[in-house]
Amino acid sequence: MLSPSLTSVKSHPLKKRIYFLVKLVCFVSSVLIFCEFFIYYVVIFQCRWPDVKGGAHTANEETSASVLKAMFLADTHLLGEIKGHWLDKLRREWQMERAFQTALWLLQPDIVFILGDVFDEGKWDSPQAWADDVRRFQKMFKYPVTTELVVIVGNHDIGFHYEMTTYKVHRFEKVFNFTSGKLITRKGTNFVLVNSVAMEGDGCTLCRTAEAKLMVLSHRLNCSQQEPNHPEKKCSDGEKPPASQPILLQHYPLYRKSDAECSGEDAAPAEEKTIPFKEKYDVLSQEASQKLLWWFHPRLILSGHTHSACQVLHAGGIPEISVPSFSWRNRNNPSFIMGSITPTDFSLHKCFLPRESRVFAIYWAAGALLVILVLAHFQLLTPPFYFAQRLISKHKAA
Repeated sequence: MLSPSLTSVKSHPLKKRIYFLVKLVCFVSSVLIFCEFFIYYVVIFQCRWPDVKGGAHTANEETSASVLKAMFLADTHLLGEIKGHWLDKLRREWQMERAFQTALWLLQPDIVFILGDVFDEGKWDSPQAWADDVRRFQKMFKYPVTTELVVIVGNHDIGFHYEMTTYKVHRFEKVFNFTSGKLITRKGTNFVLVNSVAMEGDGCTLCRTAEAKLMVLSHRLNCSQQEPNHPEKKCSDGEKPPASQPILLQHYPLYRKSDAECSGEDAAPAEEKTIPFKEKYDVLSQEASQKLLWWFHPRLILSGHTHSACQVLHAGGIPEISVPSFSWRNRNNPSFIMGSITPTDFSLHKCFLPRESRVFAIYWAAGALLVILVLAHFQLLTPPFYFAQRLISKHKAA
């Protein structure tokens, strides 16, 4: 029979090993929780809603309650069953879900707009694949009753013009309650939603329908901005939207030659900036762009599609903001736009999400530290490291 002293000696190394294992588990868990959860809070917490004149607390201006807090993001590209690897899906969808839910919790926007290409393979999806994509989207981008979500169609959702069919368009409209030429008015601000894929201008059935709705809406908005005693056009006595210049929301950008004039850390790479854009593929045609500007005279245009940031001024000084992709699959530094908007003014601020390269750097550093700790514990370090460890241990014991 073993004596109590011998049992104590044998159990002592076992306790040390268990204690060391617990420390390793805690270390690894802490790194995972930070990189996959808390990092989104740390980064997005630094974002603030921009100030706008309508938010100033003065007697002559609107109160902050009349300022609409709107978030704009684009090109989430949820992977499908054809090209999407399960591990890539898992990683990208977790990232977007955590970023979106954290932003909702911290920033509490009134409304969120997604500017098209919600899905990567919507243009190819079978009914079963479409249902699965929609289910995953609704899980990732769920939102509270205090927030409204508005989704705009993109070419990956219904296909480019030559792939677009009535079935695909209606399928998207049914899920997201979207129609081209739809007007959304919130806190006195008018938003015009455009199916830019249908702005081909070739007279196809879907294109004619979309343009007809836009023309009717243009007439309504123009009537709302006319002075009662000086009507320029015959306007009905029906309900008119607020007399506020609209904000145009669509997937394709208006026509521009390239991204050569774009700047910023999330603009297109230098080697891609000077590549000419193809009309009706990379951007809208010049004709379609002129139509939208002429019909609506918007005070701001927001679009997606290019996956990179850009700000351009169109004729009349009308600004257009291209919103970068929200997916880490398309960018190392995704972002979204925060807008403080009133019927007469707006102010925008970009909120960047965690850089994936920094997350990987944290994982590499943690992995290297983990290896050193294990080697040190089992005294397997090379002599210099082992000598330094012994010096540290003696210093602590002194």
